[in-house]
Amino acid sequence: MSLAADDRDATLPTPPADDPGRPGAVTPLLDISELAVRFGPVRAVDGVSLQLPPGPCGLGLVGESGSGKTTIGRAVLRLVRTAGGSIRFAGKDIDGLNGRALQDYRRAAQIVFQDPDGVLDPRMRIGTTLGEVLVTHRMASRRAAAQQARVLLAEVGLDPAFAARYPHQLSGGQRQRVSIARALSVQPRLLVLDEPTSALDVRAQAAILALVGRLRAQRSLAYLLITHNLGIVSELCEQTAVLYLGRVAESGPTGALLSRPAHPYTRALRSAVPEIGADGGGARVILPGEPPDATSPPPGCVFHPRCPLAVDRCRTEVPLLRPVGPGRLAACHRAEEVLATASAWPGPEPASTAEGSPPGSTAAAPPA
Repeated sequence: MSLAADDRDATLPTPPADDPGRPGAVTPLLDISELAVRFGPVRAVDGVSLQLPPGPCGLGLVGESGSGKTTIGRAVLRLVRTAGGSIRFAGKDIDGLNGRALQDYRRAAQIVFQDPDGVLDPRMRIGTTLGEVLVTHRMASRRAAAQQARVLLAEVGLDPAFAARYPHQLSGGQRQRVSIARALSVQPRLLVLDEPTSALDVRAQAAILALVGRLRAQRSLAYLLITHNLGIVSELCEQTAVLYLGRVAESGPTGALLSRPAHPYTRALRSAVPEIGADGGGARVILPGEPPDATSPPPGCVFHPRCPLAVDRCRTEVPLLRPVGPGRLAACHRAEEVLATASAWPGPEPASTAEGSPPGSTAAAPPA
């Protein structure tokens, strides 16, 4: 997968402006404001604000394990209880939804989990699994649902005859396609894609990502793509938010964020991505230690115990998430220095992004 910023920005449209004061601005499809989620003393999500315009558009959530990515996705779907902030969908606060309004929201916002085996009942045929969703939401009779299940299988690149099979008779990539078909069956406006390819081999991963790219255009989908893989967000997301210990470290247009990170943490993540054709002159940034205990975050910047650029101010003053460029936000006291000069970063500069797509990218992969 390519991390070429110029190529990526040329293939994906710029999302609509979400500033209500701008001419032609639109209401965000998803508006997360100061979201907080607690699991006992653990601050899983700590004051996160994000916006996602109507589709077709993708927002990538990236970061290490424990950064809060999956918890945000589950909070959006009301699968976990929030401790503060708000989540608005098409202008409505989802916390106040109940009855028919909640059912409508459940249909409009769907999730594709990392492991399709947790979604597919091993005792039910694939066609029955897909048809059950349509019948439950009163979108089709049982007879019509059976036919619609075959149409959905064809849409995600599977033989309609797979409707008669059980999950164990399909490969991992095929089961994930069925999981995507199940999410799409109720015609959602928002998808939460929670590490949808991490359990698959490289060939199947590329095929699933190509499928997502095709369906987003055909169905005008908006999605949150939760992943640790920067190559995936470079292919499928216009916007990216980098999370660390439940907070947004940096956010902005994907191409700009990956080509010129403004936060030391983003830069470390970026340097870990191998480049096809790179001369090896770039330096891998190795962060010392592990993320701090989420039950007792360090004072000041939560990243400062691992940051090679930390100064006294970082140890005492919490950095605000503030503008550092067009559409760019970063929670770092030294963001302008990181953006302006390589000398702010100790050691050799990380390798620049490679041009073009390597062999085996999502566009060239056969179905899994």
